[in-house]
Amino acid sequence: MKDDKNGENYIYYIIGQNLKKLRKDKSFTQERLAEASNYALSFIGNLESDKVFQTISVGSLYHLQY
Repeated sequence: MKDDKNGENYIYYIIGQNLKKLRKDKSFTQERLAEASNYALSFIGNLESDKVFQTISVGSLYHLQY
């Protein structure tokens, strides 16, 4: 998925990588982000994974701001 920049799912890889960077820049663990956003830890982990295809809505992205 991460190598196929023309694939329709590539945007989810980019979102996940950006989320991971921003989370780490704020010194948040995945657990802390999950608690703060009221999303499951597995959802956060899947978003940040480069091996799992996890979709996310724009509304859900909005709720991940911290």
